[in-house]
Amino acid sequence: MAPTIGIIGALEKEVRQIYHEIEHGTVADEAGLTVMGGEYCGFNLVVTTAGMGTVNVAAAAQHLISRYGANALIFSGIAGGLNPALHIGDVVIGERLRYIDTDTSLIAESTPHLEEFTSSDFLVDLAEETLVAHGFVNAALAGDEADEARRVADSSPYRRNSADTEPARYLRGTIATGNRFITGAELRQAVVDATQADCAEMEGAAVAHIAAKNRIDCLVLRAISDNCDEAYDAFCEREFDLDEYARSASALTLSIVRRLSNKLRLTQHSIYAD
Repeated sequence: MAPTIGIIGALEKEVRQIYHEIEHGTVADEAGLTVMGGEYCGFNLVVTTAGMGTVNVAAAAQHLISRYGANALIFSGIAGGLNPALHIGDVVIGERLRYIDTDTSLIAESTPHLEEFTSSDFLVDLAEETLVAHGFVNAALAGDEADEARRVADSSPYRRNSADTEPARYLRGTIATGNRFITGAELRQAVVDATQADCAEMEGAAVAHIAAKNRIDCLVLRAISDNCDEAYDAFCEREFDLDEYARSASALTLSIVRRLSNKLRLTQHSIYAD
């Protein structure tokens, strides 16, 4: 039986493209979700829009695991940047995911007894390979290493029409998750002080938390859409291409799944839980 990957977005735009790529797709309305299921590159995919916030995404993640037997979860979307090395359009691979406004020692009293959470190592590596192939440069590099990364990025076919502009960047970093929109210098600094995170959002740690409770693999990716320096109303009114971010997130997710399919064929690595 083929492995099942659950793909979740907080916003419908973040998974819309994936719906169109699934073969023999089915749709189910259940548990307050619309779930699209089908085949892609040797996997069964189940895809849904969770809505915003930790409760919404945790419920969606558990539903995909319990109802469809998802062996891995991929969550991608947008986030506010906290690390000054990152700019709008750059990507954070969530190596570590930390709650902002939670007493984590109390959370850790229950299974899986963790105060912070992680994406699976092999999926983080796979995401980094995919981003490099798409012409992204590691923002942590400097000097000759940065120059070589830029040369590699400029050779990517994804950079064919934009080689005269700076390539987008990525970090293997820390994502902070809370249940409110981060705005203003004081709140922004408080989040940095508490979590040392590279970006802030409202779902990622909850996805990794549910994956850890169920002992399955997960990956959380975030594209930077703002710098946590404006009010939510202003953010909503600001002109930026959310559709472009959403398409990029979907394209990267599908590319990661394709790369994972190739890896599994070559190495026989299993994404099934132990």
